[in-house]
Amino acid sequence: MSLFDRLKRMFDQNPVQKPDPVVAPMPAPSDVASPVPAVPPLANDRRNKDRVNARNGTRVLVIDDSATIVTVLCRMLKQNGYEALEAFDAEQGIAMARSENPDIIFLDIVLPGMNGFAALRMLRRDPITKTVPIIMMSGNEQATEAFYVQRIGADDFMKKPFSRPEVFARIERLLDIEMIPRRPAAVAAAVAGDAEKDAAKPH
Repeated sequence: MSLFDRLKRMFDQNPVQKPDPVVAPMPAPSDVASPVPAVPPLANDRRNKDRVNARNGTRVLVIDDSATIVTVLCRMLKQNGYEALEAFDAEQGIAMARSENPDIIFLDIVLPGMNGFAALRMLRRDPITKTVPIIMMSGNEQATEAFYVQRIGADDFMKKPFSRPEVFARIERLLDIEMIPRRPAAVAAAVAGDAEKDAAKPH
């Protein structure tokens, strides 16, 4: 019998036992870490970032024909120390903007009667309201609308439906160093004026 035949016979008589699959031991109860919720990094950043609000008592006028939108937005504002004013059409909103001196206006585009575009033009032509920051609102998906409202005098655009973080992010973008809402153009002009005064001072 050849060496190969003898080895084969030995193998057949004593087959190699396959080891049991390796199973990781279960950790002791004290080693089990508490589950971590799967939160996207962006959400964590927003949650950890301190929100910057305008100073308490800042007056915000909301002009929208939807009672739901007005109620939700005004509730958000009041919960964060703002004074909220309500108007349900453009004519009423313009009259309130003239009489109540709001610090910032949220203005819907689609309104009964006069639409938001026409209201925006009137507010910009009026010496009493021309410097008030205005954020236009719409449920329209088209980006051209956001571009258009900025060209005719709006300071920002917010699409509906909106979230609480978005509302206050829009306001935050319009705050000056004293936490007062200002039109970006007015802030830029003030900074430029200060720079000219500093340059004119004798050194």
